[in-house]
Amino acid sequence: MAKKRPPLDIEVFAKLFSSVAEEMGIVLRRSGFSPNIKERRDFSCAVFDDAGELIAQAAHIPVHLGALPEAVAHVLAMGPLEAGDVVILNDPYSGGTHLPDITLIMPVVLGGRPLFYVVNRAHHADIGGRVPGSMALMDDLRDEGVVISPTLLYQKGRLDEGFLKGFLSRVRVPEERMGDLNGQLAALRRGESRLARLFHARGEGKLTRMARALKDYSEEGMLSVIRGLGPGEYGFSDFLDDDGFGRKEIEIAVRLTLGENGARADFSGSSDQVRGGVNTVRAVTLAATYYVFLSLGGADYPINQGSFRPIEVITRKGSVLEARYPAPVAAGN
Repeated sequence: MAKKRPPLDIEVFAKLFSSVAEEMGIVLRRSGFSPNIKERRDFSCAVFDDAGELIAQAAHIPVHLGALPEAVAHVLAMGPLEAGDVVILNDPYSGGTHLPDITLIMPVVLGGRPLFYVVNRAHHADIGGRVPGSMALMDDLRDEGVVISPTLLYQKGRLDEGFLKGFLSRVRVPEERMGDLNGQLAALRRGESRLARLFHARGEGKLTRMARALKDYSEEGMLSVIRGLGPGEYGFSDFLDDDGFGRKEIEIAVRLTLGENGARADFSGSSDQVRGGVNTVRAVTLAATYYVFLSLGGADYPINQGSFRPIEVITRKGSVLEARYPAPVAAGN
């Protein structure tokens, strides 16, 4: 990306929004229970706008962050969220990554409507299933662990105790799972309070205008990156050794087209999904593809939904890069 500095307002608000996500991450790390959260820091936090589009993220796990827009889109397609709602999910086929990664989504209601959504995703050390750790070789997603389709953990501030009790009864070390969930909830609430402070200091109009401007700026920045690579068409294939059940040389194939209007990465020539858990879902394929381009943007480039607009990703349903339910995906990240 060209080194031209962004307009001052855009630079200021990019830092303001991203600082919210970074502080959410600090709260999650300090209040989580497991080494996965406190030491490995296998979690991510982000802020979305009223349209459900990413406007800021912390410098956390790329595969989480690139996939989170798919999760938010799945949740919002089910209907509007209200003050006090918190949605929980880990279903890879609803915008998740793999089952140990639990996502929480909460609306931030300001001025009488959801003005933002705060989101985090954290890898839990166990999510049930047939083997401790929930990452073993299986041939069905449901054997890898508990599958949570988008569910209201809290509705208008009221905890769904039946769901929580059922979930904790199916995982190992439920006290640790509850501790990490509480850490995720604390991070959401910190994000909510920081965004409320911004709302009262800057006003709704300014925040919504700057969220749009940020996305437009990042879109232009990504176009600049792609144009700087030069137009052309390229192809490449690589292979996974095996799927653990005897399937060999699983092909990952891409046709990449670069042009003035953006990039297209076509993975439709990749192998069909396989029996073992090296499959992945479209959300993860998107995240991995975006990351390649984002890494070219430079240290000061603000990452948000606008960054993704110039990048078209084509996958084939039923392939190893867009598997069909209930294909296992534990190692697909």
